[in-house]
Amino acid sequence: DDVDRAYFAVFDGHGGVDAANYSATHLHVNLGLHEEIVTNPAEALKCSFQKTDEMFLFKAKREKLRSGTTGVSALIVGNKLHIAWLGDSQVMLVQQGKAVTLMEPHKPERE
Repeated sequence: DDVDRAYFAVFDGHGGVDAANYSATHLHVNLGLHEEIVTNPAEALKCSFQKTDEMFLFKAKREKLRSGTTGVSALIVGNKLHIAWLGDSQVMLVQQGKAVTLMEPHKPERE
């Protein structure tokens, strides 16, 4: 279609780089292949995070990997910004020189 899209993501590995590298390699592919990427980008992001996690857990069990990762992604569709994150990674938007809170980070003490 003629809609401009841009995808950005950052992963912060814990206990090694395996999970972060896997996520960086597969999340955008799962997102691009998701059936709702055009009609419901927010749902596509959520499902793609879940699918990527399930895929890595299968690999980690098979290969006895012990790493994990946090992640944050931004998907721009036309003039809309969609943010998805996992763990304590954060996103900061600066608009006209002022920080705009987009999310409350996941923290162990937060229910």
